[in-house]
Amino acid sequence: MKGLHLGFQGDFLEKATDISSEYSLLAKGDGAEVILQTILEGKTFYVHPGDTPELMEFFYILSGHCVCKDSGENLKSGDYFYLHQLKEATYFKAETEMRMLWFITQPVFHYMSKNIEEITKIVKQVEEKDSYTYQHSARVQTCSVQIAKHLQLTKDQLENLYYASLFHDVGKIHVPEEILNKPDKLTPKEFEILKKHSYDGAQMVKSTYYDHISNIILHHHERLDGSGYPYGLKGDQISTEAQIIAIADTYDAMTSDRVYRKGLNPVDAMKEIKSLTNRHYRGPIVDALEQVLISEGILPKD
Repeated sequence: MKGLHLGFQGDFLEKATDISSEYSLLAKGDGAEVILQTILEGKTFYVHPGDTPELMEFFYILSGHCVCKDSGENLKSGDYFYLHQLKEATYFKAETEMRMLWFITQPVFHYMSKNIEEITKIVKQVEEKDSYTYQHSARVQTCSVQIAKHLQLTKDQLENLYYASLFHDVGKIHVPEEILNKPDKLTPKEFEILKKHSYDGAQMVKSTYYDHISNIILHHHERLDGSGYPYGLKGDQISTEAQIIAIADTYDAMTSDRVYRKGLNPVDAMKEIKSLTNRHYRGPIVDALEQVLISEGILPKD
């Protein structure tokens, strides 16, 4: 029958994935789209105000459950939420793996293009090369988005941060495995090779739709006092997004076990980071990280 479109289990028009989510486009027409979204357990995700006041988004939870970080409400299978004339970004955390049906009145699927899939594949390849980095990028992304919530970033900053934090280490694909997995301190020459990953990652992203986040990736190892790399930038020369990724990246590195050392406990890691406030990391970002860790029950409230 003309105008009737049947779909069966497993059917989709297009599919896109990133390191912690999968999106299947089920239907589209007159600018609206219906998407099946799968989100991995522990993932922090967000919804933000639309570009137009007419935008509406509807999410129906098919399986799993999440918590709305702003209201504290728990949502489970059979529950739903929708957005219309939303004023500010709202954050959720998937407590289990989730499947949601997402209806939106403007096209968004093109943002989840093959460019994301191609870069995500490289992120996964990096994690296969470097045992330390397994799920590192996803953890840095989650932490970065949670910091952004406390800092109330703009919609554009939040979106840029979301992808740049996921792709920040993609340039490590060019670093030899013997350097990535060396069980002791790198030589100066080896460290120079490792440091190229931020530049290489920025160049890789420049060839995609996401070239506008390349400088965030390029600068995520810069530090306020000019002691970082690759250019020794200082203060406001470093974007807020790059500074957020820097501190989330550092925290995850400090608390992760390596071949040659045990990871620090969160309390000691936070103490060390706080000792570098306004030298490496801006004070409000340090405070936001601490509040994230407290709210997650990782740090004690006192």
